[in-house]
Amino acid sequence: MIKTMIFSFLKIKTRIYQFLRKTQKYTGTDNVYLAKGEFWLTSGQIISLVPAFLLAVAFANLIPKETYGLYKYVLSIFGILGVFTLSNMGIAVLRAIAQGYEGSLIPAFKTKIRWGILGGIVCLGLAGYYYLNNDIALAVCFLIAAIFVPLLHSLSVFGSFLKGKKLFKISVKYGIISQIIAATTMIAALFLTKNIFVIISIYFISHTLIKFIFLKVILKKIPPNKKVDPETIPYGKYLSFINIPGWIITHLDEILLWHFLGASQLAIYAFAAIPVSKIKSLTGSLKALAQPKLSQRSNEELKKTLPKKIFKLFLAIIPIVILYIVLAPFLYKIFFPQYLESVIYSQILVLTLLFFPQMLFTSALHAQKKKKEITVRQIIMPPIKITLLLLLVPAYGIMGLISTRLIMGVIDLPLIFYLFKKGL
Repeated sequence: MIKTMIFSFLKIKTRIYQFLRKTQKYTGTDNVYLAKGEFWLTSGQIISLVPAFLLAVAFANLIPKETYGLYKYVLSIFGILGVFTLSNMGIAVLRAIAQGYEGSLIPAFKTKIRWGILGGIVCLGLAGYYYLNNDIALAVCFLIAAIFVPLLHSLSVFGSFLKGKKLFKISVKYGIISQIIAATTMIAALFLTKNIFVIISIYFISHTLIKFIFLKVILKKIPPNKKVDPETIPYGKYLSFINIPGWIITHLDEILLWHFLGASQLAIYAFAAIPVSKIKSLTGSLKALAQPKLSQRSNEELKKTLPKKIFKLFLAIIPIVILYIVLAPFLYKIFFPQYLESVIYSQILVLTLLFFPQMLFTSALHAQKKKKEITVRQIIMPPIKITLLLLLVPAYGIMGLISTRLIMGVIDLPLIFYLFKKGL
């Protein structure tokens, strides 16, 4: 009986393998690699959605909008301060690991921490600013956050190590465990207290400890080799410096909402964005799979095959967008009844998913180290987005912010396609 079951399983596995190989001529992709990696990454994302979803429900039902808005504002500022930890160093590390230079990991990590100390100092300055302006709540929150700026942001570089080695199963395993522990800790805190200082402290402590423990475990189980690419840190610094405007404006939208409309409106927007961001995280596994492969492809091959793959991915995302628009009102009524105002914003915001496939053009430029094209994009796009945000958010609030994101997607598509064709 057991032998028969094993034989049947192997037979099915062989047929799936043969099917994936045969269909490669239609997709133009290594379907076996994609299936293996996508299975683990997507499975991990789906499983991780459960604790993340439960945490969102807890935030929606256990604390006031104003408290959640304050929490999101602090995390937005904390996110911006991550720019001091060389925010794009992970891209350079992933590229180095994919090419066999695993010894580049630790020097990159130490470099991120050294630069991150500046971010901690700036965060202390913000705490002092709010204290002098008699906003004790924000002063204390930023005082707490300052402790964690250098280390928490820098620990993220170890994800690039696993992805660069294509160890997607291990990456997913640790990711799921991390999500469950962090979400459980936060949910317990929300049941026990409404104190924003306690909530912020538990967030930073839990995420830092989890990442640090897994770092030690990973390095013990999978010690990197000693090969160091001398170009990794300079390239990581270059990518990080050129991305400073883009990194800042990624978090600027929520800060502007806080400034012009207050904590409550920021909370409404945040809950409009939560489901969309989770859907993006599912599709985002493709980026993690693509980066190591793109680093190993020639310019000619990428120029010939990548546009077709991106168009097919765009067609695959359309039904996902339509399905979400239909289901969103029912989902909010059941799980986020306090945030029914977020529904219409979320339905419009999901249209930004249609621009997701073009990120593969950007990944290709990073993988092939096309500095000129990367620089051009970073010079053009941030000023446009800042201008749109400053014009539309004060005038139209949340809808102005969402309109900015849609307009930026429309502008970026022809620009990144042109730079991709020119650079490669």
